Amino acid sequence: MERYEAGSGRAGSAEVERFQRQIREIIHEVQQVIVGQEDVLRGVLICLLAGSSHVLLEGVPGLGKTRLVRALADVLHLEYSRVQFTPDLMPADITGTNIISDEPSGERRFRFEPGPVFANLILADEINRATPKTQAALLEAMAETQVTVANVQRRLPSPFMVLATQNPIEMEGTYPLPEAQLDRFLFKINVGFPSADELVSILDRTTSDRVPEVRRVAGAEDILRMQALARQVPIAQHVKEYAARLVMATRPDSPEAPRAAREYVRFGASPRGAIALVLAGKINALLEGRYNVAFDDIRRVAHPALRHRLILNFEADAEGVSADTVIDQIVMSVRPEDAEAAAR
Repeated sequence: MERYEAGSGRAGSAEVERFQRQIREIIHEVQQVIVGQEDVLRGVLICLLAGSSHVLLEGVPGLGKTRLVRALADVLHLEYSRVQFTPDLMPADITGTNIISDEPSGERRFRFEPGPVFANLILADEINRATPKTQAALLEAMAETQVTVANVQRRLPSPFMVLATQNPIEMEGTYPLPEAQLDRFLFKINVGFPSADELVSILDRTTSDRVPEVRRVAGAEDILRMQALARQVPIAQHVKEYAARLVMATRPDSPEAPRAAREYVRFGASPRGAIALVLAGKINALLEGRYNVAFDDIRRVAHPALRHRLILNFEADAEGVSADTVIDQIVMSVRPEDAEAAAR
């Protein structure tokens, strides 16, 4: 497996080439199981390589979201766990709990039994079906990579990533995620329906006696090195200015906000939105074979990084205006050359 020289302070061409080569191997192996969904897989990998970042996958059932996460865990040889969120799920079902254990000496003691959150990749399936109390149990893990049980803080393994799914159609009996928890997801990725050709390929793989297999091409140490390398990618001041101005333009009271943001947005993105743009932009640059961040890198990740951070108003709902539509106008209105001038 590839090794990376982290800590040098700057990503070099050799490290970038090795990074790209291993990413190609990961994508190739996952695609032995998953048909299509290239943008989804790319977005999930960006979140994984950003470090302590999480992704929200939204799509109707049957699009392979669970299968994607499972295949990724196998290819990366990471510990995987799946939690099916239901209204009766309790916080202890996620974090774990203390149980009474009989010792060989005859004594009884409390012993901590870890929950499914103690893994590298956590699939929180239909996360919006659990009650807010149970959703909140996952928030500490996402924010601080730890859980607190009986006043004892317990660290989670590294790398750690939550991949949550939700169904955009069936909303009866669900509990929408609060804005504070949505903001903890680096990306919100919309999972679309496959094309006719892709559907035929899915049928070939799922209705025959051949079971697709993947091979391990990386491990936890490789992912941690790749995360360290991603943070070394330099970004120019004017590109940071551009990312900041994109986020400022999501706020309806900002002078840079376009007409769509002023009319349809109640609250814009938080500073975490700008952090997401820069981190994801660095990884996108590496995926493209460059070791500096360009305006195009920021633009490419703008939709998944910002769509869940915009709170739209009633007018947007009434007129069928989506967050992606607003982001389209923001990207068109905020010009890179203005950021270059502001940085001078």
